[in-house]
Amino acid sequence: MIRPVLQAADSAGLARLDQWKAGTGDTPPLLPTFHAVTGVSRSVARLLDRCAQGERLTEGEVTGLFSVRDNDLAAVIRAADDMRRRTVGDAITYVTNRNINYTNICLYHCSFCAFSKGGGARDARGPAYRLDLDEIGRRAREAQDRRATEVCLQGGIHPHYTGATYLEIVRAVKAAAPGIHVHAFSPLEVTHGARTLGLSLSDYLTELKAVGLSSLPGTAAEILDEEIRNIICPDKVGVAEWLEVMEVAHSVGLRSTATIMYGHIEHPRHWARHLLLLRDLQARTGGFTEFVPLPFVHMEAPMWRKGLARPGPTYREAVLMHAVARLVLHPHFVNIQTSWVKMGPEGAAHCLQAGANDLGGVLMDESITRAAGGKHGQAMDADAMARLAEGIGRPLCRRNTLYGAAPASAGPQPHAIMATEGPQTITA
Repeated sequence: MIRPVLQAADSAGLARLDQWKAGTGDTPPLLPTFHAVTGVSRSVARLLDRCAQGERLTEGEVTGLFSVRDNDLAAVIRAADDMRRRTVGDAITYVTNRNINYTNICLYHCSFCAFSKGGGARDARGPAYRLDLDEIGRRAREAQDRRATEVCLQGGIHPHYTGATYLEIVRAVKAAAPGIHVHAFSPLEVTHGARTLGLSLSDYLTELKAVGLSSLPGTAAEILDEEIRNIICPDKVGVAEWLEVMEVAHSVGLRSTATIMYGHIEHPRHWARHLLLLRDLQARTGGFTEFVPLPFVHMEAPMWRKGLARPGPTYREAVLMHAVARLVLHPHFVNIQTSWVKMGPEGAAHCLQAGANDLGGVLMDESITRAAGGKHGQAMDADAMARLAEGIGRPLCRRNTLYGAAPASAGPQPHAIMATEGPQTITA
């Protein structure tokens, strides 16, 4: 009965009240977001007042915010949207970027990942591959020619990669596209690189920065709780290691994003712990540029296929994650990003009215969510983003990776931004 129970359950173990699934293209249901809020419970009203004052809530209090429904749900969403307006205004921001996933061959065996493969794996999602340096450089140069300001580089932990490999990748990108921002390497890749070269995290991150690394993606976070990590990614970096990489990166002048992947086997108390750890680190360093909720896309994930996970968050949970994050992380996090790849355009629009202010990147090439069965495509151009923003009465503004204005030299955002695929080195 484990499989059917998980299929029918939300994060609290109650019955799912909607059939929406992240990444599937499902039409999202209507939430009580936009009507007048009445009859809010006293306990929730008190928590919202404390969030508005920038107070740190306890784990139990944050967990309570994740349990709200009906009028309390509407109140939380409305409070998050009001806080977003006071904090960053009405502009919806985005960056013109390109993803370069340089290999899908990985030493690790995360049970949620449908992207990584062993060296000889071939299936319906395509073969195992490794891009050579020339191809990585070509894609970076093409992105810059198409007026992208950022390339985001991530991949599997290839058995032949060392810290020197990641240094070579950055050099190849900067040689091909000198003016582009290199947003690359999760804490897992950083720890792997430092360990293989026998360097401290500080020394290795300083070397990466010297050759052109500009910022780090906050992936490999999943859920910052060892109870969950021991099940879904037991051989991956632990909570303390992930936080250490980010703190050291911030100390050497590298900014980073922060993420959460939710909707699989974890529960709201784990979300609460995750948010509070991020808030505490940000209070010390100020190095995170944004928080990005990433709902679990289940369709091709190994643990889903084995019947050991829920099919992602409910729609209520997905929108609520953005709202609670805005409230709980205030005032330390300024930007909350919503993932159009996972939420879809309509879902992203709802999240932008529930505390989020950023749409992320146009992406050009999106591989990881597609490998998990995602249906929302590889790119969203500026025209589509403008229509989304116009539909909720908000302006759209192009930014750079660090949330400054996009440089004038980048020119206007092109209408057609789908990048072409070049040859790649296929590893048999």
